[in-house]
Amino acid sequence: MKKNIYLMYAIGLLQGMVFYGPIATLYRQAQGVTVFQITLIESISLALCIALEVPWGVVADRIGYRKTMIFCCSLYFVSKILFWQATDFWWFLAERILLSVVIAGMSGVDSSILYLSCQGRSSQRVFGIYSGMGMAGLLIAAGVFSLVVRDNYPLAAFLTVISYALAAVLALGLTEVKQETSETSHQQHGQLRKAVPRGSLVLFLLAAAFLAETHQTITVFLNQLQYQRCGMGAGAMGWAYILATILGLSGIFSAGVTKRTGILGSCLLFCGLSIGACLVLAWTRSGVASVGSILLLRLSNTLFHPFQAEMQNRQIQTDNRATALSVNAMLMDCVAVGSNLVFGALSEYSLTVAFVFGGVLSGAALALLLLWHRMALVK
Repeated sequence: MKKNIYLMYAIGLLQGMVFYGPIATLYRQAQGVTVFQITLIESISLALCIALEVPWGVVADRIGYRKTMIFCCSLYFVSKILFWQATDFWWFLAERILLSVVIAGMSGVDSSILYLSCQGRSSQRVFGIYSGMGMAGLLIAAGVFSLVVRDNYPLAAFLTVISYALAAVLALGLTEVKQETSETSHQQHGQLRKAVPRGSLVLFLLAAAFLAETHQTITVFLNQLQYQRCGMGAGAMGWAYILATILGLSGIFSAGVTKRTGILGSCLLFCGLSIGACLVLAWTRSGVASVGSILLLRLSNTLFHPFQAEMQNRQIQTDNRATALSVNAMLMDCVAVGSNLVFGALSEYSLTVAFVFGGVLSGAALALLLLWHRMALVK
């Protein structure tokens, strides 16, 4: 089973190597796609991901996780070829539709393979390394882009195609970890009912969604507006981006943090960092304080992600692990749609109010996690 873990690390690294990442928007604009069309494509993609989450989870549990990963990695490779060759809105839309199928298909399957391959040992540490490998791939790609690719946009897309082709090949070496079952239709229906989150798990998922969307919205979109408000130039913003990306590697320390602080202490730490960062961003006009707060948000999210994967997998009470994780993801995606709209509306009115809202969401996440811990009695 160790072979599976190492192969998944390598796949994560290769799929993190998106060489056109620094110019993804500019690349599309160079092919005649407008910013509005880009946002329209993203909206269609998110809606499709939500619609496909549960059906894909059911399929993955039926055909096995190895076959699902092979199919998704192969389709991922095809989507990058489409991106490389795309010349108008419709081709980029087609690429994103394929990507939605892949994201929904891999959702829960990659973590299920890792969790089952660990056989109950050090899974949070493995999740942290897997997450870090993706960020390491992104850093490598950013370095190659800066030193080699630069203004050669087609080369950036082509190198990404090569990286994803290698990941698809590596997926062929995975070993199946899901045991075959001969369930009756009645038993399968019972397993599907068990896949629906309830009770304390719902509280945990809502808290995780609040923290994830606060991090995503602020560190990807609102941070640039905050930097401008503080008078920072493009060069300083670039360095802040590099530092935030490097912090994405800190997931490997997540298990160590939880071992030292315990589950309850980890919840307090992750939420506390998020609340503090949001409140500082709401009131400061200092570039240094703003960058520091964004880095704290990134650190909190990076440490929380492996913790979240570990706790979710522990609380699954069905053999249909991929289905359960897909249902969980769908619930969190629905929360994301609503919170994104609120963040967008508030940021139009006042950036300060938007950051305060992030602090409120993080505080709500802490309250939910405390209640979850009390109800679930997770040791």
